[in-house]
Amino acid sequence: MRIAIFPGSFDPITNGHLDVLNRALNDFDEVILLLAINPGKKSRFSLEDRLNAIKESVKGIKGAKADMTKGMTVDYAHKIGTTYVIRGVRSSDDEYEKQLADSYRKMDSKIEMVYYKANDKLNNLSSSLI
Repeated sequence: MRIAIFPGSFDPITNGHLDVLNRALNDFDEVILLLAINPGKKSRFSLEDRLNAIKESVKGIKGAKADMTKGMTVDYAHKIGTTYVIRGVRSSDDEYEKQLADSYRKMDSKIEMVYYKANDKLNNLSSSLI
């Protein structure tokens, strides 16, 4: 069974996130939307509200699950036995995503970043803008 993690702050979850999720489910048996806590980011919604919104959004989507971690994404990947980390990318995300991939690989060289380009209609959509 191929499992992937799709980490993010999901503040809030957007149609762009769901688009990436649905495309990832064509390549993976299970995708876990992982609410990852970023202490450097000020959130609009509580962790509980965000996790509930994610669970509600993926209800009925076969292979989609929601979870939360207070630790590192790489540690969560080890815990569930996967090496795949999903990322949705917009044109403005290139440098950040490169830095993120480099840091994950320093923690575990087996981690594979799997990128899905944002849908053109949703490319300018971000949780921050919402």
